[in-house]
Amino acid sequence: MNIAARIPTAPTVASFEALDREACLKRWRKQFDHEPPRYVSVEFMRKVFAYEAQVAAFGGHSKAVRNILKAHLKETERGAKPKAGAKAVPSPATLRAGTHLVREWNGRIYQVEVTADGFQMDGKHFGSLSAIARKITGTPWSGPRFFGLART
Repeated sequence: MNIAARIPTAPTVASFEALDREACLKRWRKQFDHEPPRYVSVEFMRKVFAYEAQVAAFGGHSKAVRNILKAHLKETERGAKPKAGAKAVPSPATLRAGTHLVREWNGRIYQVEVTADGFQMDGKHFGSLSAIARKITGTPWSGPRFFGLART
């Protein structure tokens, strides 16, 4: 089945990009039932609306991620500093050479093969999944998270 056929109908990010400041302020008041922060930018409000639409369409964070966030919030409220070397997300499972990872991004399917010394995509060698995720998205991502390997 086509991945797009399984995606629930939701407002698109492009529909939020068309909102001007007044429209954003009006939508904020309606959606959150309170005034937006005093100096909030239009760009920030658009991102919040896009995030909320994704949550409505696909669900929010997993229970494990919510628990991690709550624990960090409690530590922060107590004034505790994060422990050295503490990780919010457990490391991904070890991948064997020959394993294929598949990820759809912006309508394109990307296939990555695990090799003995890294990863291969589109005939090019990469040292990490994060380098591949950055190549695909143009922004810094956790490669294991991007490919759905991080346990959350």
